[in-house]
Amino acid sequence: MSAAERAGDDWIRGITIRQPWAACVLAGKTVENRSRPWSWRGWILIHAGKAKPVRTVLRDPLVARTIRGCELHLGAVIGVARLTSCHQDDGPDLCSLWAQAGAHHLVLGEIQELALPVPFDGTLGPWKPTPDLVDQVLLQLPHLRPETTL
Repeated sequence: MSAAERAGDDWIRGITIRQPWAACVLAGKTVENRSRPWSWRGWILIHAGKAKPVRTVLRDPLVARTIRGCELHLGAVIGVARLTSCHQDDGPDLCSLWAQAGAHHLVLGEIQELALPVPFDGTLGPWKPTPDLVDQVLLQLPHLRPETTL
């Protein structure tokens, strides 16, 4: 079944994450920081933005050990995840080493890396993928469906 044949195609969204944080997500970073809360829950495509990583970020010890040996793809969908919740921590105890105080924390689960990155232009906010893009992802993850878990 192609993406165009699924009812409404409203079961999946995309999120663009700058590198090296996109690679960190694939390596186990389960919190993505955003300036605004997201109401969307469900499957999201993990898209690595086109901008080259800032060198100072690459020197952060948490980032450096997480991405050691990882390729930092740019301008491509590199994985999928399930967005399970979004919250903002008010106190000093943050939900993750990756969480930033004052940010809205998108909580990701069931993260799976694509074997072959799919080139695509995304935007920083949540975006709706084209049916063709979803089809290309489903070629690599044929069991991914609206009601499934990986």
